[in-house]
Amino acid sequence: MRDYLLLYINGKRHKIAAEQAFMPLSSFVRNELAASGTKVVCEEGDCGACSVLFGRVQNGEMTYRPVNSCIQFLYQLDCSHIVTIEGLKDDGQLNAVQNAMVECHGAQCGYCTPGFVVTMCSMFDRRPPVSEQDVKDGLTGNLCRCTGYEPIIKAALAVNPDKITKLAKLYPSEEMMADFSQHQNLSLSLQSAEHRLFVPSSLSEAVKFKQENPSAVVVSGGTDVCVYWNKRGSEPPVLLSLANVDEMLGLAADPQSMTVGARVTLAELEDFVRTRIPSLANILWLFGSPQIRNAATLAGNIANASPIADSIPFLFVMDAQVELVGPKGARFVNMNQLYTGYKQMDMSPDELIVRVHIPVPQSDETVKLYKVSKRKHLDISAFTAAVRIKREGRMIKKAAIAYGGVAATVVRLPKTEAFLQGKPFDLETLTQAGETARSEITPISDVRGSSDFRLVLAANILQKLYFDVEQQGTPACQQ
Repeated sequence: MRDYLLLYINGKRHKIAAEQAFMPLSSFVRNELAASGTKVVCEEGDCGACSVLFGRVQNGEMTYRPVNSCIQFLYQLDCSHIVTIEGLKDDGQLNAVQNAMVECHGAQCGYCTPGFVVTMCSMFDRRPPVSEQDVKDGLTGNLCRCTGYEPIIKAALAVNPDKITKLAKLYPSEEMMADFSQHQNLSLSLQSAEHRLFVPSSLSEAVKFKQENPSAVVVSGGTDVCVYWNKRGSEPPVLLSLANVDEMLGLAADPQSMTVGARVTLAELEDFVRTRIPSLANILWLFGSPQIRNAATLAGNIANASPIADSIPFLFVMDAQVELVGPKGARFVNMNQLYTGYKQMDMSPDELIVRVHIPVPQSDETVKLYKVSKRKHLDISAFTAAVRIKREGRMIKKAAIAYGGVAATVVRLPKTEAFLQGKPFDLETLTQAGETARSEITPISDVRGSSDFRLVLAANILQKLYFDVEQQGTPACQQ
């Protein structure tokens, strides 16, 4: 057992004691290390001004992804390497991305500039953008308040990838990785005046701690927990970080199903399903910015229990199983039975989500997923939907439909599903099904949309399904 966090920042080793462990990474680098290039604006992971590169050991090498340092707290970051804007210098000089930003006048007020540079450096370190759209997609999590996107995009396109010094060369990782390896086998316990933290090195230790501390808040990606901490003053007194529980890693698939570990990020899942389940990959892409997807997890989205969580309708129609582990062992709960009310789940306080088991859509099935929000990216949904249809020719053999944003939980529509069975897949059928769907829900009005608006969406989304499938020019079994 150890009583400190181990963290490397710009190649320098730091031992973090309890007094500093419960502060945002952005505050630590700015206030404790005087690395003020990292800017703080929204403190909720929306704008990307505070972007840093988060490095962890994966498959025997250090991999880096941009994250929002304002909602990554030090207690989440044990055994990782953080690179800030100050750490991206190349032999003491501006690197190729920074030079391109200067030459293309990519900075106006300059407040967002470090975040843009960090994100662009990550893009070139992993997979250099080849088109303007690649650049725009990669920068969706970085906002410019001066509306200076055009010169920023030009700067990214002007960078010569051959001039980029890879992070692996800037920061040789052998020493860091050896240090991490020694520490990850030792569980970590910290106690400050207001907070207690436990970072177990194994699943069994995590389960034991949760049994002894049933009110402990479980943190992995922390993209909701840390926003509540910053914005609502919600500071959990007891925290269980899963950062070093390797049993919760892992992605696996066969022709019938796939398994997603609780620590798998949405970005990793998106890459994994891009060719397997394109509709899911698209929804994950819309889920949030790259910085959010690089931290958030599917298990966290499930555990948050929001009725407008973007991934949940898909899990409903696929009859996914959540694997829970507690003191009595493992048990499996179908997603359709998991939620018992608003923010309530069939899950004991001493249980943890370990894996999610998801059937894979088959060749005779259509799976379509929808998200309606005011903005395309970086916005909470007003309405979500998932539709899974099994066909034989033009006839619908079976249907599964789930809507979000229309009740206290995501809901299935059994009457609409029954109506569709045995009907032809045509516009008239889907229009009538939409009216049945309207009759099955009683949505509320809130800041994201009125009840009437959601009722219209409930009907129209099934017509959209028809046109989406027909306009593809392929059979409905194509996703």
